[in-house]
Order: sequence, then structure tokens, then C-alpha cells
Amino acid sequence: MKLHASGENYLETILVLQKKRGMVRSVDVARHMEVSKPSVCHAVATLRDGGFLTMDSDYFLHLTDVGREVAEQIYEKHRFFTDRLIEAGVDPVAAEKDACRMEHVISQESFEHLKNAYKTKEE
Repeated sequence: MKLHASGENYLETILVLQKKRGMVRSVDVARHMEVSKPSVCHAVATLRDGGFLTMDSDYFLHLTDVGREVAEQIYEKHRFFTDRLIEAGVDPVAAEKDACRMEHVISQESFEHLKNAYKTKEE
């Protein structure tokens, strides 16, 4: 299943919230993303059908191995671009928003090259 940017955002949000809180429910995702609960329910159903997450009997969301891998990749891109933009003098709020768009359009291959080039430059 090919994920769109919105699906990637949901996975990333679940990952971030799990790191902060441990357990995550749909209502937590809705509050964090500032979207409606029905929007989250629709996204959760789609992501569950795609094999990216599961929901237990207490309605807690859990990333599958595939879902966690995608979420970690997106989150890594997000942090990388946010940090680079801030280093370049971009306002942190604007950097966060721009990074959120950039993380979805760059291929993993291009990102790896960019990340490696940055590491090499830093050494």
C-alpha cells in the first residue's frame, strides 16, 4: 500500500506520542494533530487495513513493524530538515512547517545522500 503524506503524518504522530506517553489512543492523535476524531478514525482504519498499525481491545494504537519503520524514516527526515533549516536561520516555527512538507517529497535515496553529504561536511 502506497502511503500519502497524511498517512505518513499519522504514523509519525503516533510514533512521537508513543515515545512521550507510551500508550496512544485516537483522541490523543486528534488533539496533537488538531484534527477531528472522525478524521483520525478514518485514517486509523485505512492504516490498519494497510498493515501499518493495530488497535487493541482497549482502543490503544500500536505500530506494526512496517508502520514503525515508515514512521521512523519520516521522523528522521523531519528532525534533519527542521535542524538544518534552523541552522540556516529560519524561524523555528516556519522550519517545523517547512520540514513537514519536505519530509514527504524527498525520496529515501536522495535523503540518504543528503544526510551522508552533511555528515561528511561536518567531519
